[in-house]
Amino acid sequence: HQPMFHLLSHLALTDVSFSSVTVPKMLMNMQTHHFFISYPGCISQLYFYIFFGCIDNLLLAVMAYDRYVAICHPLHYNTIMREELCALLVAASWITTCAHALLHTVLMVRLSFCADNVITHFFCDLTVLLKLSCSDISLNELVIFTEGGMLLFLPLTVIFGSYIRIGTIILKAPSTKRLLKAFSTCGSHLLVVSLYYGTLVGVYFLSSSWDSKDIIASVIYTVVTPMLNPIIYRMKT
Repeated sequence: HQPMFHLLSHLALTDVSFSSVTVPKMLMNMQTHHFFISYPGCISQLYFYIFFGCIDNLLLAVMAYDRYVAICHPLHYNTIMREELCALLVAASWITTCAHALLHTVLMVRLSFCADNVITHFFCDLTVLLKLSCSDISLNELVIFTEGGMLLFLPLTVIFGSYIRIGTIILKAPSTKRLLKAFSTCGSHLLVVSLYYGTLVGVYFLSSSWDSKDIIASVIYTVVTPMLNPIIYRMKT
């Protein structure tokens, strides 16, 4: 019943779901050599890809706050991270992500696709679909940079802020025992955050056009990282 294990259960659910959005269709295409997806199937895949990809982002931020409270306010941990607050933070993450994914999906549905619609990817990614559209995508891009950017950088700010505060507390009275305890408490989460944001930046911020390297990075982001998360946390547990 500890908050971290409650959060881990939700992270495990989203990891399994996130991979399930793209992997079964990818494997079926590889087996049958029939590289085709219907328009409703593509839009559904887009919605759930955004949904489960974003919920991971918010859950990692909530977990970072939990680690911050555990190290910086250990005597008040049970009072601050009570069951009601934990449930509220998780529920807010799910609801916010649902609205976020629905917004981008609705904006995508209003676009027209009048050219030869060949997706240069193994799933229906938002940026790839926007390049295929022959409609005006300025509103989609505006929403991505404003609402999407806010939903990405706010959790990232919480994560960085939590770890900066943790580092400040440890460095005030550094000792091997305190460093080992902090690493034991935060090591798993820090490794998962590095994997998640490292591949995310590689896919969406360091690439200008989709090629084989970007697709490989996407496989790491959608398959390898969710697969490693339970292994990392199992070692800690």
